[in-house]
Amino acid sequence: MPRIVRAHFTVERNYRGWRLDRYLMEKIRRLTPEKAAFLVAERLDAADGQRLEAGTPVEPGLRFSLWREAEPEPEVPLHFGVVHDDGALLVVDKPAGLPIHPTARYFEHTFTALARARFPDRKVDPAHRLDRETSGLVACGAAPEWTTRLKAAFAAGRVEKAYLAIALGWPAEDAFLVDAPLALTLQSEVRVRMHVHAAGAASATAFEVLGRRLTADGARVALLACRPRTGRQHQIRAHLHHVGLPLVGDKIYGPDELIFDRFTRRALTDADRVALRLDRQALHAWRLAFPHPRTGEPAAFEAPLPADLQAFWDGCAAPG
Repeated sequence: MPRIVRAHFTVERNYRGWRLDRYLMEKIRRLTPEKAAFLVAERLDAADGQRLEAGTPVEPGLRFSLWREAEPEPEVPLHFGVVHDDGALLVVDKPAGLPIHPTARYFEHTFTALARARFPDRKVDPAHRLDRETSGLVACGAAPEWTTRLKAAFAAGRVEKAYLAIALGWPAEDAFLVDAPLALTLQSEVRVRMHVHAAGAASATAFEVLGRRLTADGARVALLACRPRTGRQHQIRAHLHHVGLPLVGDKIYGPDELIFDRFTRRALTDADRVALRLDRQALHAWRLAFPHPRTGEPAAFEAPLPADLQAFWDGCAAPG
């Protein structure tokens, strides 16, 4: 008998009234409406046994699972570092390549699955997201009460975030602000791609140049501290692309957005790899500061640049 794997979902308050298929498409990126409808009809089990349809409006607390026959999942790093753990707040240093939540391709090879196995006596839940290829700090509640408070702090803008990025090109100034609204790029081959658009959501990111270097072939690269003032999807990556400073290794906002399609089909070319320069996007969640969910006292954490990005940077030369 084939092994069945399940991804479990509990609808959050901010999705009240959404259609179920739209909720799934929000949670499982690159899911088409047709595929979402199929999953609801054929692969969904509600916790209370009720019959759900694609157009069913969801309510907070609704629990359901999606199942499928297990297939070999892509290899990912199956470890993470613990930066802080006091029983209520868990802060981890996520490696690049490890997804946070289950997706269409990843079920057991996710941070949430690893955290369940590592902390079986606690309900560890991330309060925010990082892209799979982004490394760095993730703040988690170790019980639903603390997770709820953490998520409220993120939603209210009471969390200070700083990232480290390595971008292609040298900014004209050592400190600059990109204040540009972002919207989903509907005509793109990549469903999750964002772009600057007047009708988009307000988005602002402050950047500071920490260093300027040259790669072995003479390309200019810059190490940047990035401080997002809003929390839009792909905000740092889209803003850097907008000002002509794409992240090194970025498969969506880098030299050719079709690289991402070839990557998902496992069809990257040698030319793609040369253009990317790195196997993953050069973005790292560096610092987090927020009120502790249990005490309310200020809490601040830092994770240094990981080995792969440090090696890339060290392999570049200071300008003469």
